[in-house]
Amino acid sequence: MASNLFRLIVLAFGAAFAAAFAVIVVPPLLAEGDVIGGLAAGFVNPYATGYSLDTIFCGLILIAWIIYERLTLGVRHGWICILLCFIPGVATGFALYLILRMASLTNRSVQEPS
Repeated sequence: MASNLFRLIVLAFGAAFAAAFAVIVVPPLLAEGDVIGGLAAGFVNPYATGYSLDTIFCGLILIAWIIYERLTLGVRHGWICILLCFIPGVATGFALYLILRMASLTNRSVQEPS
């Protein structure tokens, strides 16, 4: 798969999740104004709890990866992706991080002498 197609697909999925979040989650959250209740709703039964914990731990793993690669590879602007893990969610933060990482590694390989 060409890198441009990969970037397009990843960005499309990240944007699609952000749009779905905006349509599904934001209106009831604004109407009710109960952020804590909204967070707790992700743990209403064992199945929802499993999905919620999976998302939370994937987000924590992504944050550790972003920090690690900032220190070891010099990937910049990962902090934006960390913020996106919280609003709208991990899918958007992860998608953007893959794009930033690809750009950083491409720029790095171009700048290093062969």
